[in-house]
Formats: sequence, C-alpha cells, structure tokens
Amino acid sequence: MRDMHQKKQNPQRNRNRQKRERKPRKPIQFRRMLKKTARICMVLILVTLVWTVATEAYEVFAKATFFKLERIEVSRMRQLSRDEIVSLTGAKLGDSLLKLELQHVAEQLEKNPWIEKLKVRRRFPGTLSIEITERVPVAIVNMGYLYYLDAKGEIFKPLTEGDRLDFPVLTGITEEDLLKDADGTKQMLTTALGIMDLLKKGSVFRLSDVSEIHLDKGYGFTLFTAQGGIPVKLGNSDFEGKLARFSRIYQQLTTQITSLEYVDLNYADKIVVKKV
Repeated sequence: MRDMHQKKQNPQRNRNRQKRERKPRKPIQFRRMLKKTARICMVLILVTLVWTVATEAYEVFAKATFFKLERIEVSRMRQLSRDEIVSLTGAKLGDSLLKLELQHVAEQLEKNPWIEKLKVRRRFPGTLSIEITERVPVAIVNMGYLYYLDAKGEIFKPLTEGDRLDFPVLTGITEEDLLKDADGTKQMLTTALGIMDLLKKGSVFRLSDVSEIHLDKGYGFTLFTAQGGIPVKLGNSDFEGKLARFSRIYQQLTTQITSLEYVDLNYADKIVVKKV
C-alpha cells in the first residue's frame, strides 16, 4: 500500500517541476541596439547643426543694412501725438527690424489709457507700422477725482491738466462701488449713457440743458438742469416717456426756474413740480 501511494504522488511532482522550468531567454541584440542608438545620435547632430546654421543666418540677416528700422508709421490720432507713441515703443531708427519684439512694443503702448485697440506690424524691408484706435470720452464721472467715461461705459482715465471739461458729469458712483459691485455699477453707467442718448435726440429739453446726472441704486436717476441746477427725478424706468412729458412743460418752467425746488417725473400719469 505504501508503494502504491508513493507512485501516485510522483506524477504530480513531475508536473510541478515542469511548471517551474524557466523559459530560455532571448539573446540581446547588441548590434541592433547600437544601430538604433547611432541613428538617434545622427538625428540629434543634424538638428543641432540646422539650428546652429539657422541661428547664425538669422543673426546675419538681422544685422543686414536692408533690415534696419528706417521708418515708424503711426495712424492719425486726436488725443495722442506721434512723438508720444514713438517714445512709448522704445524703438529707434537704425534698430534691427527683425530683433524688434512686437509683443513688448504692444505692451508698452497699452499702458496709455487713451489707447483702446492697436495693431503693431513689421513691413519689410524697414518699416514699423502702428495702427491705433483711441478711446472717445462722452462723460465725466466724479468720484472725488474726475474720470473720463467712454461710450462703452468704461471709466478709463483720470482727468489731468489740459483735458476737456465740457461733458455731462455723472455723480453718485464711488470707487468702493466699482470694487464691490463692478457689474452693477457698469450697468448703471450704461443706463446713464442711454439717458444721454435720449436727451441728444430731444428738441426741447436736450443734453445741453443738463449739467449733471446723479445715479442712485435705490432712487434711480436724477437730472440737474444747467440753468438753476433744478433736480429732475426720473426714477428707474420709462425714461423716454418721462422725458417726452417733461419736454411739453419745460419751456413754461424756464420762466420760473428760480422758484423751483425739484421736478418729480417718477409717476405714470403726472408730473410733480415742487416750488420753494
């Protein structure tokens, strides 16, 4: 019985031994590896040579007389002078046109608040072309300091000596409003510009009859007349209808303007005229 048991175990052991046998390793192809490495090295050498030749060629072209900066062309402008723009670019006649960094030139020009859009281009063989779109002020925002406002509702520049003052003045906006609620503040400024557009179309009560537009998130918009500084309350809606009704009585009110305290248009069917 003992011998039979041992014989039964031997086949299992043989199978285990067969499983444990390792597969023969493939021989390392040193020649193939060397060829592949040599090809890679050749490619790297060729790339380096091409880059070196290209760099040297670029330097030669950059120093060539026919690629020197000979002229700086600047589009016509109202607010800025050509000399101001050329000075901001940092470019000088005789500089290499190829080495001139257009991105840097554009960044320097964008520092000027009058510039809204610009294009800076090379025009070979020797010209730097600069096209500028300037911002156009349409109102002044009084926030303690005076700032210009453009037609898009963007406050873009503090007023300095020599700047024009003959624009409607917007009040009621603070720097804190711009920081805490930039979107809401811009919406109010844009609405004020819409009221200005309605006044420009007026034939009786016009934009020239208004010296100030006051903005208030709660009470809405109030106009102050150029004559007498009388408040004309518009509220927050139906500006076109309210201004049309006011135009019908405006000429009558001008004869007694000094006796008025305010005019309230913030009603659907009437106008309240408060006298002193």
